[in-house]
Amino acid sequence: MRRMLLRRIVTAAALAVLPLATSAVLAGQQHAGARTPWGHPDLQGTWTNSTITPLERPAAFAGREFLTEEEARKLEAAAASQYDQRSDNAVADVNAAYNQFWWERGGTVATRRTSLVIDPPDGRIPALTADGQKRAAEVAAAMRGESSGPENRNLAERCITRGAPKLPGGYNNNFQIVQTPTYVAIMQEMIHEVRIIPLDGRKHAPAGMGFWLGDSRGHWEGDTLVVETTNYHELSPFNSYNCCRSGGAKMRIVERFRRVDKNTIDHQFTVEDPTTFTRPYTVAVPMTKMDEPLFEYACHEGNYGMEGILRGARAQERAGGVTQDR
Repeated sequence: MRRMLLRRIVTAAALAVLPLATSAVLAGQQHAGARTPWGHPDLQGTWTNSTITPLERPAAFAGREFLTEEEARKLEAAAASQYDQRSDNAVADVNAAYNQFWWERGGTVATRRTSLVIDPPDGRIPALTADGQKRAAEVAAAMRGESSGPENRNLAERCITRGAPKLPGGYNNNFQIVQTPTYVAIMQEMIHEVRIIPLDGRKHAPAGMGFWLGDSRGHWEGDTLVVETTNYHELSPFNSYNCCRSGGAKMRIVERFRRVDKNTIDHQFTVEDPTTFTRPYTVAVPMTKMDEPLFEYACHEGNYGMEGILRGARAQERAGGVTQDR
């Protein structure tokens, strides 16, 4: 019954959002001060959050929040050179360098930050609590286990979820935003997940209900869209692309989206989970305008990759070898 009710709620919300999908890309091409016909700031369009800025600040930049423009350009040039080299290697040996061939690099010049973590000031994710350390150890142990079944593989590899907010990854760091007066929908290209965010002031789902992308509620504060997400699924940490590492079911994330110019959305989120982290922390991941549409993310075309992994594990067992998680 609960599953049927959830399906009806999601279907109704999707039907409310989809009629404006065609106009979203055109609307997103307008300038930062653009408004929707009903007066909300216009965030619509397709965006990418690709970047070569690391999540946490490297030791080499300790005490420095920003790079000089020259340093940023040198890092971008070095990244481009490495990217080109990886591409050349991939052409020579696709089997050995598949992931590098498709790697999608971003830039640093726009913000020149030394880390995506902007608070604490040291640019590092806070230490874990005792409970957080225990959960992290449990997750690590489970992920190192033998591939006896798909349950031993991470959620992204199983084509279930990449979580939200989604951090930049190797490729397909793309999103489409669609708005109506009462909803905002954010489609993530990876695993084609859609976050449907009500703006009507409704309460969060009951505490016992967990969702892969959490349960989001939004409202406007001036020109900033503020989204509060709770009710994360208890298995969310078992995701190699999890935004918040060992964050548990009690995690609360507050995001802020503000369009600062024609081509940029300032996207920041603050993670609060006193059962996991010794203090809250904030991440800034700017989103840059794209002119291309999103494409279907088929995730192994039926996830035959998972079948291959498990067949390989069984072959290793028959040969007397040991299977280890990658």
